[in-house]
Amino acid sequence: MVQINSINITPPVLNSSCAWSSDLAQLKALYESPFTGAVTTRTATLKGYKENESHTFAFANATVSSINSYGYSPHPLTTYLGWIEDILSSTTNPKPIIVSITSDVDDPGSLASMVSQLQELRRKIGDQASNGNARIAIELNTSCPNIKNASPPGYNFGTLRPLLQVLSEAYASDPTLTIGLKLPPFVHGQQFQSVLDEITSLNSDTTLHIHNKVASIVNNPDPVGGTSSVVSFLTCTNTLGNSLLFADQILSATSPSPPPSSTEQSNSNFALPTVLGGLAGEALHPLALGNVYRFSQNLKGRKNSASRIKIIGVGGVTSLEARERMIRAGADVVACATFFGKEGVKAFEILTHP
Repeated sequence: MVQINSINITPPVLNSSCAWSSDLAQLKALYESPFTGAVTTRTATLKGYKENESHTFAFANATVSSINSYGYSPHPLTTYLGWIEDILSSTTNPKPIIVSITSDVDDPGSLASMVSQLQELRRKIGDQASNGNARIAIELNTSCPNIKNASPPGYNFGTLRPLLQVLSEAYASDPTLTIGLKLPPFVHGQQFQSVLDEITSLNSDTTLHIHNKVASIVNNPDPVGGTSSVVSFLTCTNTLGNSLLFADQILSATSPSPPPSSTEQSNSNFALPTVLGGLAGEALHPLALGNVYRFSQNLKGRKNSASRIKIIGVGGVTSLEARERMIRAGADVVACATFFGKEGVKAFEILTHP
């Protein structure tokens, strides 16, 4: 059991946001599995992301690795909220659903609208009691490498401040709201430090706001799960962008589908019609372990609310041994995507039992 602010993840295994958690059938299969402690949706935007034949994936033939050119989900947030209400209304299972969302850094109003819609659903289903059993949480995706002409904002945390401010205000109004950030893979120490410094600054401003707002909260500044941090969890890491696999490196059964259009025939020697994409699975595992370890160590060294942040470890979790390595590196919860895509929901049973 792992408590993350108002949500409880038992067992501490789940899917990370991915193409295989896009629609209602996929989400229901994940939710109904006794081997998932939570479910994460594919990243939604306010109006949906336009997909075409260039958005696809492939599995490597030598390792349990994958490469993809997907952006965000084509389904708008309202569609996911309807599906989530459908799933939660048909069960008393306290298993939480983590709603992955994102917005352009220049459009914090879109994020504010999404958070408002999520909170409206939480109010509708009575999900805001401080009992540690909330069933809806938010994960802000800061790290998709496949958005054309847009660098993942997680590599420049300063640009995320308008979006983080939206989340801060939402948390100040309702500290039962569990918020996480999905991060890109980092490669040097200052990147980890910058993320935690930004979160610490955010926490300081929000804690002051909470203490000045309502007497009931002043008397109980840590209302749920013993945390006063706006950001309750970090999901690390997302796929590694600018990666390339050739066509002879992938499984033929999972070559890009639908086939490349006539304008993309020149790229047929590559695994993806876009040539470059996000690398995941075993090929990413050592870097993902390093990210989890570095964040874990940095959080332990802090004496503020950031030290209570939990880590969801993602990247190359393709076996029980890989899951155990993630935990040894410092992950509180472990998630997978490539292994889930390859094995279906059976992947979570494999990750849970020897």
